[in-house]
Amino acid sequence: MRAERADWGGLLEPSGGPVPHPHSPAHMQYVQGMPKAAKTSRTTATPDAPESAAGSRAAAQRLKMRRELAASAMELFASKGYEATTVDEIAAAAGVARRTFFRHFRSKEEAIFPDHDDTLIRAEAVLNAAPAHEHPLDTVCRGIKEVMKMYAASPAVSVERYRLTREVPTLREREIASVARYERLFTRYLLGHFDEQAHHHGNDDPLLAEVAASAVVTAHNHVLRRWLRAGGQGDVEAHLDHAFGIVRRTFGTGIPAGRDTASSSAAAVSDGGEVLVTVARTDAPLDEVMRTIEKALRTRA
Repeated sequence: MRAERADWGGLLEPSGGPVPHPHSPAHMQYVQGMPKAAKTSRTTATPDAPESAAGSRAAAQRLKMRRELAASAMELFASKGYEATTVDEIAAAAGVARRTFFRHFRSKEEAIFPDHDDTLIRAEAVLNAAPAHEHPLDTVCRGIKEVMKMYAASPAVSVERYRLTREVPTLREREIASVARYERLFTRYLLGHFDEQAHHHGNDDPLLAEVAASAVVTAHNHVLRRWLRAGGQGDVEAHLDHAFGIVRRTFGTGIPAGRDTASSSAAAVSDGGEVLVTVARTDAPLDEVMRTIEKALRTRA
């Protein structure tokens, strides 16, 4: 497994079913990645540029060490078993001292999930960079694809980690906690796209946002588990898009397209109740336009 040290991820909420042993990394069609961050105007002449470069190098070295420790841990777990492996053995296998291990991880359980923090940051970056006209559910679906990208980077390792996580309750609990972090991120994002002045009856916005976020994560995890049980083989992108389509059809009409586009359409009914006039941007989502029309009709009813 040494050849796979470069890319380590965790496992999302495992469930039942036989787990295959790792195969060689499978070729995989994949999804649209996170938009690249815009370049800043800072040049090498600015005084703090060397410090920034040094910080980047330090972060890269830290991530490299975390992945090396994770690789050593996984190899020992596979050969000795999880319970029989100690932190001292993991550190020794990685060629570092015990204190170095604890600078990067608080426990051996944490050592097999080195990439969730970075993946959460990438997912949030997708949300922050979303175009104004994109439906927020579509944005969330793109965000969680960053998680699948983490697993797809090393299919054989992901399959082995899935097997291990199912067998060890402590690891399963830690992974479920990681799932909850993604759900909270997406819930906050979806809730931020409701019009504060136009709540549904009874103010169900928080409930709808939380349920929709959970549905996106559940759909992703369903596809992920099937892919892992198949040994990391198959067109996961097509399966993800199908699953996300179901979520979109179920919850999409209840979530506004966002505050940035809330004023992109307007409708008015004449006093006689015979004419409905609608003005909408050409890039406004159809369901947002339809909700605007329905609202105008209800107002005049």
